Amino acid sequence: MTVPAFASANPPNQPFFHTTPVEAVAHLTQQWVTVGNRTFTITYPGNADQLLDHPSTHEAFSADEYMPYWAELWPSAYMLGQALVQLAPESIWPDGCTALEVGCGVGLPGIVALSLGLHVIFSDYDKTAVTFAAQNAEANGFDRFEILPLDWRVPPNFQVPLLLAADVIYEERNIEPLIGLMRAVLAPGGVCLLSDPDRSTRGGFCFALKRAGFAFTRYPMTAPGPEGREVKGSVYKICTPVSTSFNEAEQVS
Repeated sequence: MTVPAFASANPPNQPFFHTTPVEAVAHLTQQWVTVGNRTFTITYPGNADQLLDHPSTHEAFSADEYMPYWAELWPSAYMLGQALVQLAPESIWPDGCTALEVGCGVGLPGIVALSLGLHVIFSDYDKTAVTFAAQNAEANGFDRFEILPLDWRVPPNFQVPLLLAADVIYEERNIEPLIGLMRAVLAPGGVCLLSDPDRSTRGGFCFALKRAGFAFTRYPMTAPGPEGREVKGSVYKICTPVSTSFNEAEQVS
């Protein structure tokens, strides 16, 4: 596991990074997660509520409205992993194709991508999160990955054919930076797979995609949630712009 030499953020914007202290995530939860016909072991803190009260979180929130969302295993991560498995047969991603996962948290979608033969760059603006993602990847027997502390508001200076993002449009303020990231990071013909539990921001997100010229398809998804409840959501397959005109989104039921 290495940080690629080319994976550095560009000025002029100053990225924000945070490192959750080790003592704040000492209590760990291990969960076996089945995606398609593959089962993965995922270790995560699972104590986001306790992390909210940690002094380091208060300090980071004051600096950048940081929240420790990375520390949970969210249903959207499962949805994105499931979409990767379902779309793999129809995709043209060659073995070893590079995927960048942004806001990776504990890394489930990227690990599913590794199981499909992709090369993965796990990224998050919490450096402890990428450490967890890397450890989970190794625990599942994978080593063809890299880690990258990344604030998606400051895109890196490289492009990839596949961008992965789970549950990242939880606030309106995230939408435009994510559109900018897609424009900067997706190679010509590239695809972004983004999952969301149908939050109230989805309308603004779809409008922003259309305005930016992205064509996209929405796949309704479900995932196991807390206490066995089914969580409904969507995975968006977003393609690089071919024009600046508005495109009608196609929905697959």
